Amino acid sequence: MAVPLTSSVSSPSSVPLLSVGSAPAAGSVPSVGSAPAAGSVPSVGSAPAAGSVPSAGSTPAVGSVPPVGQSSRSAVGSVPPVGQSSRSAVGSVPPVGQSSRPAVGSVPPVGQPSRPARPGLTELRLSAFARHRRAVHPLGAVTLFAGPSGSGKTSALRAYEALARLAGGGAVWEVFPDPVACVPEWSRPDAQHRRGFRIGCTADGPEGQVRLDVAVQAEPALRIVGERLSAGGLVLLETALRDPGRGTVQAAWHTAGSSSVTRAPLPDDRLATALLPLRVAGKTDGQRQVLAAAEQMVVALRSVFACDPRPDRMRAPARTGSGHLLGGCDNLADVLWRTREECVRRHAQLVAAVRAGCAGPVTDVLAEPLGDGTVRALLDRGAGSRTELARLGDGELRHLALTLVLLTGPGVLDVDPPGEVPDAMRALTVLADGFDRDLDPRQRGELLRLAVRMSERGHIRCVGAVSDASWAAGTAGVTVVHLEP
Repeated sequence: MAVPLTSSVSSPSSVPLLSVGSAPAAGSVPSVGSAPAAGSVPSVGSAPAAGSVPSAGSTPAVGSVPPVGQSSRSAVGSVPPVGQSSRSAVGSVPPVGQSSRPAVGSVPPVGQPSRPARPGLTELRLSAFARHRRAVHPLGAVTLFAGPSGSGKTSALRAYEALARLAGGGAVWEVFPDPVACVPEWSRPDAQHRRGFRIGCTADGPEGQVRLDVAVQAEPALRIVGERLSAGGLVLLETALRDPGRGTVQAAWHTAGSSSVTRAPLPDDRLATALLPLRVAGKTDGQRQVLAAAEQMVVALRSVFACDPRPDRMRAPARTGSGHLLGGCDNLADVLWRTREECVRRHAQLVAAVRAGCAGPVTDVLAEPLGDGTVRALLDRGAGSRTELARLGDGELRHLALTLVLLTGPGVLDVDPPGEVPDAMRALTVLADGFDRDLDPRQRGELLRLAVRMSERGHIRCVGAVSDASWAAGTAGVTVVHLEP
């Protein structure tokens, strides 16, 4: 059972920091993300004195990356900045020859590709998560994770959704109700019985490439122990656990004013990047740079709808009044009752897509009230003939539900988009586990083509999991990530 985030660890000054990637020493306790040799367990580093605060430019134990020439062993949450093998201090200037991040709002030079107006993820990093280790996966407007059962497709989507929920302000215990399931199988607890995992992503947008890396301790207390936000080789925000006995982490963010960095404690149960707008005043160019990068990352992650339609639940009548489609599409009939009247053009597109994925003629998709506070969905076959959704096959129901998801938006789906950001500046990402489950070749082909068409408009991105992506190979606009068990 996960320990509450606010709980403390006894004897904090004697608790060493969790580490990853260490070279195991005989008899030592394995650490998160380590690759132990046969019969050996990796060692862990010691923690700094309880309550100590790092000086400017110092290398913290948690979230740090070893200097060039030293062992590749790093603490939990360690991920080197873009293009570097050694750690850069918060607010440090990139080395000569490395591209520095342009000023906020700057125009790219002539000949340089323009940056996307809508922020979106271009990379998912699973440094140590479930069965993934040091995995870096590219993401496009439409991405399919492909592989046999047990290859980690679902866990990759789960990591994506977890980052999205953290960016939306979710507490770590809400986002990871079973954190131990996220810990790599090959991980072993250290002497203090601690284990954890690491995930991260890259978001492209008006501010260029922005990286976020997060380290989470799962045992004995669930908490975020390290976080890094960087852009163009510049570390804009970094947090580290200094005193395991407290429910805070020490944070340092780029200021570029009278002081190069600002340090302050932040809660260890929330993503620091999502909290920055509440803590950073934006008085200096450096602070505005930090805020712009944090906003881009949050906007790229916030609008995510994770769905896995359940045909067994979609067949039953739905109660009216929910208004927003649930992840399992249980209330499909109620949403159809609403959308059919709200947008005639979009509903016509839905009918055309359903016609391509269902057997027999389809002239309309509708819902009718039953008089007991529920509605049922039907297909109008024409000539006065109607078919209840309860009579459709699993493939037909999943095709219909996913089509509805791709054709609608945040106003219809059960998602919490950043309301303060205009629609033109954000895109909805659909996470579809089992994208091709129960679908025949015609249905999955139609669904993929619809996903590509919607993504070309810029409003929708789609990340799905399939067992075999050979049928999608070579499809323009589709990125296929092959996973091995």
